[in-house]
Amino acid sequence: MKKAKNYLAKKEILEKGKLYDLEEAPALVKKLATAKFDETIELHVKLGVDSRHADQQVRGAIVLPHGTGRTTRVLVFAKGAKAEEATQAGADFVGAEEFIDKIQKEGWLDFDAVIATPDMMGVVGRLGKILGPRGLMPNPKTGTVTMDVAKAVNDAKAGKIEYRLDKTNIIHCPVGKASFSDEALAENIDTLIDTIRKAKPAAAKGQYFKSVTVASTMSPGIKINVAKL
Repeated sequence: MKKAKNYLAKKEILEKGKLYDLEEAPALVKKLATAKFDETIELHVKLGVDSRHADQQVRGAIVLPHGTGRTTRVLVFAKGAKAEEATQAGADFVGAEEFIDKIQKEGWLDFDAVIATPDMMGVVGRLGKILGPRGLMPNPKTGTVTMDVAKAVNDAKAGKIEYRLDKTNIIHCPVGKASFSDEALAENIDTLIDTIRKAKPAAAKGQYFKSVTVASTMSPGIKINVAKL
């Protein structure tokens, strides 16, 4: 009941039916983030595309200017010199078949990002049904299937995020923490919006940005005026 009252009180801060300018969002979402922990700030973007069609997919990865504010645990599938390279770059877990068994048989998922060298994908492919739905499957398009494992690990640790459409054509991404400055949050949000804009498929017709919402973990969403994007 207390949680519901807090949520409703926060909703009253927002003007009913108002679409806010993107520039207003950082300060306002921080005002709403009153939990006792450092709330994650997320961006939710609904696009005017149809994710059922391959030529209308929107997917990629970027390193946010100010990171996400959270520690990223990185698992790397590699052998030999590339495994050593990943370890030196700061990967939390590095190995091969032993991690396949650990994930499949023990349900181990204590990691936030997965990177693999191309030669390991035949093995890693066995984890598709586990990693795929969680958005953790390595993919060349997001730079997580690569021979440059050191760069991939450094990017992941620096706050690299993947953006992709869900089944309802919405992209959900963390863009920082409530403890971030207004300026840092604004720069992260602007970078993500600009990246999604540039990723517009040629096959997409009509209005591209259908809705954009900024919200913290425990707050109602702030609806953005997409006409100004």
